[in-house]
Amino acid sequence: MGQDRVGILLNSSMYRGIPQRKTGQESIANYEEAARANGFIPCFLRLGDIDTGSNRCVAYVQDGYDYVKKTIPTPRVIHNRALYKDAGSHRKINSLISQGVCIFNVNNRYGKNVIHRILQEDPRLSEYLPETVEASPASLRRMMSEYDDLVLKPVRGSVGYGIMRIQRDDAAWKLMYPGRTKRGWITDRIAKENVPAWLHRRFVQTPYLIQQRIPLAEYDARPLDLRVTVQRGAFGTWGITGMFVKIAPKNSFLSNLGKGGQPYPIEVLAQCLPPKTVPDILCHVEYVSLSIAKHLSSRLPLLADLGIDIGLTENGQLYFIECNGRDQRYGFRKAGLTGIWKDTYQRPMDFARYLYDRDKIQD
Repeated sequence: MGQDRVGILLNSSMYRGIPQRKTGQESIANYEEAARANGFIPCFLRLGDIDTGSNRCVAYVQDGYDYVKKTIPTPRVIHNRALYKDAGSHRKINSLISQGVCIFNVNNRYGKNVIHRILQEDPRLSEYLPETVEASPASLRRMMSEYDDLVLKPVRGSVGYGIMRIQRDDAAWKLMYPGRTKRGWITDRIAKENVPAWLHRRFVQTPYLIQQRIPLAEYDARPLDLRVTVQRGAFGTWGITGMFVKIAPKNSFLSNLGKGGQPYPIEVLAQCLPPKTVPDILCHVEYVSLSIAKHLSSRLPLLADLGIDIGLTENGQLYFIECNGRDQRYGFRKAGLTGIWKDTYQRPMDFARYLYDRDKIQD
């Protein structure tokens, strides 16, 4: 078992940093530890370095202390941590799969509209979805007639990029959108019948969703939500690896860590909600998050690693906000939850071992 190889597929920028251990928020050391605990040699590779004709690839492999490039047989199981937008890359991935290479999390950037549609199929899950529509001038007017607070999200945005808010304030409306400074916000007064033309143009250029904004519970007058990491592990089944609280910065409605949000251990909820209700709320969060993961994976192939954002109201009501197919796990480390942070690397490698052994039995 000691010579079994597992591939970890990275984008070029992260891949280039491996020799200097400069891989941003991705911990190569955690991958090493988790892979070796499963009897794997971890091989870090790029899609462009895989030759589908010879079934070989060039990968970084640790040789003592240093990482060196080696030409090796393409690993039979690969964990995808890269993002691919071009059709050529997807064709190559499909070619590898057709040759028997098992790539999990093969697509880790589904549009928010796709995820919302799939979850709406399940009546048990639809009750946790804020009302959401595809953005157009007409749908915006309708949503402004029905709700006093709306969030506008790019269908394919991440880490809070491009998000805007429209809110009714004393019978008038205000539109909040990011300024040119990193964390500054611009607020414009608008009329429902006269939404700025640039916003209509934005809807044409970039597909957006319009979503009812949930009145989120707050900590020190700052909105919060939960990040729940749900992963498949040793037996191929979904489990909750951990969760933490994300709290928005002052004067912002976004809790995304990339937009200045701060991660805290889950215990902080006892300061925001009636303490006696927190254990039951967290059980409910786990149930809903697992149900979401199971339903999505019944529709989307070899999904295995999700970061699900769950919103909570002050009375403990739950809402699904969004999910990430390439969970940025560093929030656990920043919240001081080092053990769970390492577990978020362990579970995918446990799942890789499950896939490897399953396929070996089928051979």
